[in-house]
Amino acid sequence: MRTSIYKSISDPKLFKEQLLFWSQQFREIIYLDSNDYPQNYSSYDCVLAVDAFTSIKTDCHNAFEDLKQYQQSTKDWLFGYLSYDLKNDIEHLQSANFDGLEFPDLFFFQPKKLFLLKRNQVEIQYLNMCDDEVEEDFEEIVKMQKSRVEIEALATIQQRIPKESYLEKVSKVLEHIHQGDIYEANFCMEFFTENATIDPIEKFIKLNEISQPPFAVFLKNNNHFLLSATPERYLRKEGERIISQPIKGTAKRFLDPIEDEQSKMQLALDPKERAENIMITDLVRNDLSRTAQKGSVEVQELCKIYSFLQVHQMISTITSKLDAQYSVVDVLKTTFPMGSMTGAPKISVMKIIEQLEETKRGLYSGAVGYFTPNGDFDFNVVIRSILYNQEKKYVSFSVGSAITSQSIPEKEYEECLLKAKAMREVLS
Repeated sequence: MRTSIYKSISDPKLFKEQLLFWSQQFREIIYLDSNDYPQNYSSYDCVLAVDAFTSIKTDCHNAFEDLKQYQQSTKDWLFGYLSYDLKNDIEHLQSANFDGLEFPDLFFFQPKKLFLLKRNQVEIQYLNMCDDEVEEDFEEIVKMQKSRVEIEALATIQQRIPKESYLEKVSKVLEHIHQGDIYEANFCMEFFTENATIDPIEKFIKLNEISQPPFAVFLKNNNHFLLSATPERYLRKEGERIISQPIKGTAKRFLDPIEDEQSKMQLALDPKERAENIMITDLVRNDLSRTAQKGSVEVQELCKIYSFLQVHQMISTITSKLDAQYSVVDVLKTTFPMGSMTGAPKISVMKIIEQLEETKRGLYSGAVGYFTPNGDFDFNVVIRSILYNQEKKYVSFSVGSAITSQSIPEKEYEECLLKAKAMREVLS
């Protein structure tokens, strides 16, 4: 079904940029970049999938069943996303908040053209219908020059929930926690600008340069764009092994090495941040157990500190072995939305945050990734991301923090502003 050709690359960093610029001619693009971040679970340094041969685009109704059928019938590489609002397909929930972006709830495509980069070698996989284009395309890519177009028109970035209102809403979340309704809630707010014209590729390159995360994404589906510098993995499948790596716990980076090390140590020892992380680790263990072989769920790392260019993060790694009676899409359905973006217990929290948040989350706090032909997969968590509806000229990014019984509303607000810093910088 696919022709595979291998090429040696003398300058992988340059080649990645050339790939990205070359891809812009296509209606569907997913570009994934690990930014050479050291990690235990990684197949490729960079992946580019373009030009849909087949695709699926749907709202939340019956979405996981539709995806399961699509994945099982194609048995090929599939790239796409799951939006947060697919929660409504899993539970009796709804999304009634304002939606300025209007992305489909679920979108996947089978690419005609695929590039898989690992160190100095790229594997090019084209569907047989277009494999005669490989050499011509490769020549085009390696001759590609940067072409930046000045098309920017950005109004002031507005905050959907003003500070006073944010503090009140966090206090309401705390009331629910003290009443015993929930233990932890990830509460989010949107920043947006209307009548905006941006150059998506230029903004993505800038965002990626200042963050250099392991799960960066440039996604284009016609007029819908995602520019993501996310550091978080949602779920990965390698054979029968399932890996989840939730992030909970954030601290500032400092230019001074001593101050920076102190910030890292304070995060590692902070009882509130550890409690946040441990609660979500427990939730993920429970979620994974629903499709796992008995006794196979294990916590490989608990509350480990990882450093990124913008922030230090506390990450746990939980693994399981998939029970053969479950499909690959069942694993996604039984763990979605990811605990780090909801809270615990998950359903109660999702009802409460739906009432208090003022924007439909959509692709923010959803997941982007791919399925391989043999049924493995890898998905990130859509955070630290800019979303753009080119047709509606609407630009949006959202940030959130985990509210626990120890939360101080003012400090949660400051954490949100810290997380918003990179996106603000890119859009300013």
